[in-house]
Amino acid sequence: MKYVVREKMFAIGDDYWVEDEHGRRAFYVDGKVMRIRDTLEIQDADGNEVAVIHQKLLSLRDAMTIERDGRTLVTVKKKRLALLRDVFRAELASGEELEIRGDLIDKEYDIEYDGERLARISRRWFSLRDSYAIDVEREDADAGMLLAIAVCVDHIVDKEHESD
Repeated sequence: MKYVVREKMFAIGDDYWVEDEHGRRAFYVDGKVMRIRDTLEIQDADGNEVAVIHQKLLSLRDAMTIERDGRTLVTVKKKRLALLRDVFRAELASGEELEIRGDLIDKEYDIEYDGERLARISRRWFSLRDSYAIDVEREDADAGMLLAIAVCVDHIVDKEHESD
């Protein structure tokens, strides 16, 4: 299933819908304001909380956490010793790890688990430069979590390039 994401829409304080490939509203992103740290809440189309994303306050490198039901599910951060290109990792609470690799700036990358692609993030399917798709390739994958991981990567990469 593909989900259409509007680039730069995940600003704190902004609220947006993410649509599926058929144009139906799939996820609602609520940017929370007046918080100590950046916070985004992702809900499904029925208003159920899917994930809450927070920027980690005390971290040597930019990192973000994804929570569900008050528990941290995933921590997303840049991998330390990645040669030649940016590689991020998403550390699951279970100790497992997802790798995020590809062209992160131009939104052409994959989210993988143990060498198997779970999702592809790509602008290739759009003529408009302000949109990209998250193509969840496995039916048993948690689309909300993969969307939240892509949002975290987007946020961290944008912050890195703002400071350059």
